[in-house]
This record gives sequence, C-alpha cells and structure tokens, in this order.
Amino acid sequence: MSQKLHDLVIIGAAAAGCSAAVYAARRNLDFVVIAKDIGGEVALSGEVENWPGIIHTTGFELAQKFHEHAKSYNSDIRQGLEVTGIKTEGNVHIVSCKSTLGEEQHFRTKAVIIGSGIHPRNLNIPGEVELKGRGVTYCTVCDGPLFKGKTTATIGAGNAAIESALMMSGIAEKVYLVTKYPNEPKFKGGFPKAEDILVKRVKELPNVEVVYNANTKEILGNGLVSAITYEDMTTKEMKELALQGVMVHIGAIPNSSFVDCAKKNDVGEIEVNMIGETSCKGIFAAGDVTNIPYKQIAIAAGQGVTAALTAIGYINQWEE
Repeated sequence: MSQKLHDLVIIGAAAAGCSAAVYAARRNLDFVVIAKDIGGEVALSGEVENWPGIIHTTGFELAQKFHEHAKSYNSDIRQGLEVTGIKTEGNVHIVSCKSTLGEEQHFRTKAVIIGSGIHPRNLNIPGEVELKGRGVTYCTVCDGPLFKGKTTATIGAGNAAIESALMMSGIAEKVYLVTKYPNEPKFKGGFPKAEDILVKRVKELPNVEVVYNANTKEILGNGLVSAITYEDMTTKEMKELALQGVMVHIGAIPNSSFVDCAKKNDVGEIEVNMIGETSCKGIFAAGDVTNIPYKQIAIAAGQGVTAALTAIGYINQWEE
C-alpha cells in the first residue's frame, strides 16, 4: 500500500464524480478519481433533453464531456478499478480497490466522496439469466441496434423504459412497452414515474403497443429469446408475446455494497444531509447512490459540487 496521503479520493466518474473532480482540481487538491468505468449509467442513457444549456444530446456524449472537463484539469482518473471497501484509521480513510485483473490497490486519504451511482435491477424470473446477452439486455443504447427490423419488448414504467421504447421505435419493426400499471389517470396512463411529455410521445408512435396491467413471468427461448409470458393482473390470464429482444428497465440498485461506515437506508442508498455529509466523519456522498429522491443527471452533478465544497471545508480543518 502506498504511504502517500491524498487530500481526497472520489469514487465514480459520472455526473457526481466528475463534477466533484472539477471543483477539487480548481482548489488544487491532491486527489484521485477511482472508477470502474467512465460515465456510469449516464453513458448508457438514450436521448437527453433536460440538461440545462443543451437542447438535445445523448447520455454517451454527455458522459464524454464530463470526462473531458475533468481531464482538462489534469485530474488523476484511475479507470478500471472497482472499490471493495473503505477502512478508517483515526482520521485517515483507506480505500481498497481491485483491478479487472484482480490486482489490489489501496489509497490513503483525508476525505472520500462516494459517487458510485446505481446498476440495473433484475426481473428475477425464469429465463432472464440464461438469455442475458442472447436477447435480454439492460442497456437499450448499447444493444438496441442489434434488433433492427425485429420485434422487441421494453419492460418498465419509468423514464428509462419509455426512452428505451422511443429509441427502439426507430430500429425495430414492432415494440411492446410492458407496464404493470393500468391505463388510468391516477397512474398517469400506466407510467406513474415518467415525464408526461415522454408518455405522450411514446403513445403516439404507430409501431409501439403499450401492454398494461402486465406482470412479466418468464422469458422464453432456446439459446435466443423467442417470447415472454405475462399475467394480465386484471383478468389473471396468462398471455404470451412472440419477440426477439427484451429490454429490462425496472429501476436500479445503489452501488453501495462496499460502504460499511456510513448509514444506509433499507434499499441501500447512502443517507446524506443537505451538504453531502454521511454519518461517517470525512466521508461524503453524492448522486444516485444517495437517498436524494430524484435520480436526475443535473441533480447528481449539483450534489457532486456540494459534496466537493463540503469536503474542501473539511480538508482545510483536517488534523491527523
């Protein structure tokens, strides 16, 4: 383990982590950014039309801009490292990581900002694991083009699901959008967590069919996806849709399993106060990994800035 003591270690290189890195660099801190990949879930997003100042872009393009901005300050970004734990010795935190080759690295630091984000939630139904990468995907942006001219189903009821269906409408011949909610006003027409403008847009597309009240039960296929079965939650009837691709967008799980010191809620989100402090002294958190209710790129970026400014104040008063 290196004996060097950094001012700050930032975990994650998406909206929160890169924003924190920019502010840390402008204060001339000695810091390291540790990231499994660049951009996180931002890079896997489809069209982005709610980032202030840019009318239209994509998640991948925006993630690249975040990275370029952070690198413009010569930030030390260590890509390909997955954090396995954080240990505290006095006022020093030791961040342990593992590379893709299994090599361990350790970083000693005065403060830590956790911006590790989230990862997709699984359906946990028969056929899902067996057919992952064989027609089942959790990243429409990554894999959608593979289904040109075919029939696909996107499962979910939030913005990510609708964005997936919107994208696939321009690629696939037929798109099913499968939601467990009914087509009723109190459920915003089957999509209670989605933006109204996106709901309206997807329902106007001629090759998108919304399947309401649907509880997906199984993904079928012999080596490749061939169909899904679902229960109509109103009639309790089992139904089947023939298709070649399944896009799963049913929410996400916080990347917080390596966090022991800081308090987490019952779904694993790190609890923070208004300025990004956790229950563990010297450890701060920002972005989708926290208990802030709105998972938006702009909010994650703002949280990253807030956590960085709070961490800078802490570092200025730090004593070993």
